[in-house]
Amino acid sequence: MEKLFTVKIKKNLAVLVFVLALVLSVNALDRLFCIKSSNGIIQARAMYYQPRNTIDVVMLGSSHIHCDINTAMLWRDYGIAAYDYSAAEQPLWETYYYLKEICKYQDPKVVVLDLYSPARFKDDYQYYWLNDNLSGMKFSMNKLEMLSASSEPGLYERYFPSFVTYHSRYSDLSIEDVDALFHMERLANFKGYTPYMGVDVQEEPDLEEENSGGITMKSEIYLSKIIDYTKEKNITLFLIVTPYITNDDDELVYNRIREIAEEKEIDFNSTNYDYDMMGIDFEKDFCDDSHLNYEGSCKFTEYLADELLSLYDIPDRRGSAGYESWDVSAQIIDDYVSGKSDKLY
Repeated sequence: MEKLFTVKIKKNLAVLVFVLALVLSVNALDRLFCIKSSNGIIQARAMYYQPRNTIDVVMLGSSHIHCDINTAMLWRDYGIAAYDYSAAEQPLWETYYYLKEICKYQDPKVVVLDLYSPARFKDDYQYYWLNDNLSGMKFSMNKLEMLSASSEPGLYERYFPSFVTYHSRYSDLSIEDVDALFHMERLANFKGYTPYMGVDVQEEPDLEEENSGGITMKSEIYLSKIIDYTKEKNITLFLIVTPYITNDDDELVYNRIREIAEEKEIDFNSTNYDYDMMGIDFEKDFCDDSHLNYEGSCKFTEYLADELLSLYDIPDRRGSAGYESWDVSAQIIDDYVSGKSDKLY
């Protein structure tokens, strides 16, 4: 009897070791093969490496967030511990699940929500950048719910599990992939900001639209969900439109969102009316018609910081224990911009 009991223990231990080895192997393969894209995947992955409950201001939305809001400057000049938790062309239904995801790990005081995507993109399913919005998030019911909101059921297998989107990268692997396999913890130093260094001359838009409308029903529903969730969590919500070459169709939507904000008593700022106040130079400060370059992002970030500090009680965390990664992040951005390094984390 004792011998049989010993055999069972050994078998159970062998199964446990096998399962543990399988989990570790799958995790290692995921870290090796995953796409290292700064269009949203790395922003999502790096969120999990941030010191818990240190992010005071979360920036949510499209690439306008991680291209236009300089978290290094917010930290260095104002002591604001902020994170750009965003992805390319992110619709509001995905932003809603991003908000729920980050609140599992952080206790933000303010959420800044970019509204470019609901103004520019009207389809209920936006597939072009879906992989960049999905792949960085850990497996959870929250992720499955986001997939359900983002894709028609017959297409789930194209995006889930995430490994199906990059399992064939064998021939594309580089030394950077191998390095990331052993140094993922460096993502703690990445705060989402991805500066663009190019310059593309733009023409200042002439804004005349006074009517409101144009927002899809799905976008308006999820905007309401975001508003309700932030109120439930006692988080202050600040709605913004970052500087870009907008048009009357977009402004129609922003006018409707302004009405919603006033009704819900939420702060809203469409900053395309404040180009002069920001000092935006249309010959120097854009990298394309939708994104600011590094110089433009610094001007906008200074403007945004003044807005945030005038409206909300946001602490200065400089010198505080547990915030060392923001110092490292600021130095990394300085080195990247100066050409000393080509790495963002």
